[in-house]
Amino acid sequence: MSHTVLPRTLLPRTGPAPAPRGRIGAGFSPVPHRYHLYLRAGCPRSLCVTDTLADLGLTHSVTATVLGGDPGAADHTALRLAYEATGHHFDGALTVPALVDTWSGRVVSDHTPDILNDLRFLAAHPAFRAGS
Repeated sequence: MSHTVLPRTLLPRTGPAPAPRGRIGAGFSPVPHRYHLYLRAGCPRSLCVTDTLADLGLTHSVTATVLGGDPGAADHTALRLAYEATGHHFDGALTVPALVDTWSGRVVSDHTPDILNDLRFLAAHPAFRAGS
């Protein structure tokens, strides 16, 4: 399994849960302060994303939330809402790391290699190099 699976609340099934596999630069604009990461303490993939975020100097442009263990907490609810905005009545598992577009409220991707590539893309973009 490539993600840490978080507890979920069941919703009525309307179809298969879509896999959020969007990309920054292809449908999502590279704009500072637009993106938010949901991570989990102790998750190796989340740690890799956190390290990459820091190494690329994006910690002031891309915010992050480390999810706690309480599935009823506000941070879990916010991630659930982002998944639901991505796919109507999303009933799949919440997985982390997850990159969320704060403008639309949708999950861009929960695929770690794509998230890492998107962070590299952002770090190389002129809007991010200008210290925005």
